[in-house]
Amino acid sequence: MNKNESKEFKNKLVELRERITDDIRNKGKDTLSKSQREASGDLSAYAFHMADVASDSFEREMSWDRVSAEQKVLYHIDDALKRIESGSYGECETCKKKIKKERLKAIPYATLCRACKQKHEEQR
Repeated sequence: MNKNESKEFKNKLVELRERITDDIRNKGKDTLSKSQREASGDLSAYAFHMADVASDSFEREMSWDRVSAEQKVLYHIDDALKRIESGSYGECETCKKKIKKERLKAIPYATLCRACKQKHEEQR
């Protein structure tokens, strides 16, 4: 991979990282930092209906799950940025062959070529 391509992928990864970080921050402000009462919009002193509490709890848990998944993607992005700096970006971790650029354009933090990823998925 030449320097221009590395720079292009680095810029793409940094942009993706910023977008995900902003998304996590917004979810934290909107949902995760509020109490159940604040999140539901009910600021009265009356008790919640059980169905409302369950629904709110489910939505909050879904938000936590999304944030957790996005945190994992951030880890992979950071790892990809380190690989760019070390010069190993675009190399399959399993077979050591080059990962096709089409795959890296679709998933810029990919660590496996398509064939190794497919084998990995089949073993799961």
